[in-house]
Amino acid sequence: MKWLILISVFFFVSDEIVVFDKAQNSQKWYITNDVVMGGLSKSSMEVNKEGKAVFSGEVSTENNGGFAMTRLPLAINLDGEKSKIVLNLKGDGKEYQLRLKASRSQRFWYVHKFQTTTENQEIELPLADFYPSFRGYTLDLANFSGDQLKEMAILIGNKKNESFNLEIEKITIR
Repeated sequence: MKWLILISVFFFVSDEIVVFDKAQNSQKWYITNDVVMGGLSKSSMEVNKEGKAVFSGEVSTENNGGFAMTRLPLAINLDGEKSKIVLNLKGDGKEYQLRLKASRSQRFWYVHKFQTTTENQEIELPLADFYPSFRGYTLDLANFSGDQLKEMAILIGNKKNESFNLEIEKITIR
């Protein structure tokens, strides 16, 4: 009987929260590009034949634009044990931002930049290093220390015209 309990606990206690993996549907992600402020950038989030979510498109700085973003609504309660977000992905050599919101009414984002390569990568982003930002300006507030995640986003906005392609295999919180 003890073994049955131990095996049950092993299967139900996880050291990570899966935010996204190829078993999940990428249709929960939605696009918010700079068109909301007159820009001309275009992007999409689709699943490729390997089951990876592919965020791709064209960033345009015309009409005061310059960013593309995909967003994922969440309802995750963090326990005190979780300290980082882990991205398993393949990029294009460009810099991106991972963005978090701790509440749905929050107007600013907590931001962490990350650099991609053209190889498969595992990128660890400590939650405590996400800094508050609003429309590109760092706010004079504390870094992320929340116990909830209500939204996550991936943004590219490197102040230049460029195409991009980011293949996401898995996003976890550990």
